[in-house]
Amino acid sequence: MAQSSPQASIIKAYWQPGCTSCLRMKEFLTKHGVPFVSVNVIEDKEALAELETLGIRSVPIIRRGNDWANGQVLRDVARVAGIAWGGAKVLPVPELVARLIEIQTTAQRLFTQIPDDKLGRMLPRRPRSYAQLAYHIFNIADAFLEHEVQGLPLKEGAYSRVPPPEMNTKTKILAYGQDVLRRFRAWWSGAGQTTDFSRKAHVYYGDVTLQDYLERTTWHSGQHVRQLVMVLGMLGIEPDRPPTKETFAGLPMPDKVWDDEPVIA
Repeated sequence: MAQSSPQASIIKAYWQPGCTSCLRMKEFLTKHGVPFVSVNVIEDKEALAELETLGIRSVPIIRRGNDWANGQVLRDVARVAGIAWGGAKVLPVPELVARLIEIQTTAQRLFTQIPDDKLGRMLPRRPRSYAQLAYHIFNIADAFLEHEVQGLPLKEGAYSRVPPPEMNTKTKILAYGQDVLRRFRAWWSGAGQTTDFSRKAHVYYGDVTLQDYLERTTWHSGQHVRQLVMVLGMLGIEPDRPPTKETFAGLPMPDKVWDDEPVIA
């Protein structure tokens, strides 16, 4: 798309702390030597208003003038950034399923270790509590089930859900996680065996296949499990059987666990 001003040629990366795809998008741009203006939408109060002029209400977003893409799809990030996209290899579906089950099981185990009186603590520079982080991990898989079992599209804002008021204890959040995993196993052993994973997924963030969406569900959950390990470290608690390098091998994980970009002065 032709741009008519120097300002329109500037690449902006909109993000927020703790956002897995935001971190991955910025790392992708940096690795490819693409200069960009980093815009933390939590610290920059005008940033969300800028995005709303384009009808956007979530991050990550890469923008060059009026041309933009959701940062969850690196192919689209490459297009806006003007760099070649070499493609990416996606793990086979059965392997993705096995990894997701392992990751969700690990999330339950690690969340159990967080003391009840620390569940309301907030993550660094992000208005998300430790309890909300665990719920988010379980809800990522639940959103995939909504897509496949209920036929519901993944809409913008789905990944911003918080526990309902009645889910106000660790026990209740864990029960939710256990139920999600039970339903995911049941789907995989039944309808999942005959599902066409090459078909287009109905997701808000781009044109991707169902296999791509499953991959995102898996590594997205996995990155947040890495954050649970970080939380336990901050609390001085040794994590019980944390994920290993093998857990994430072949998944498009960010390099870092948390975005350590300096706060705006």
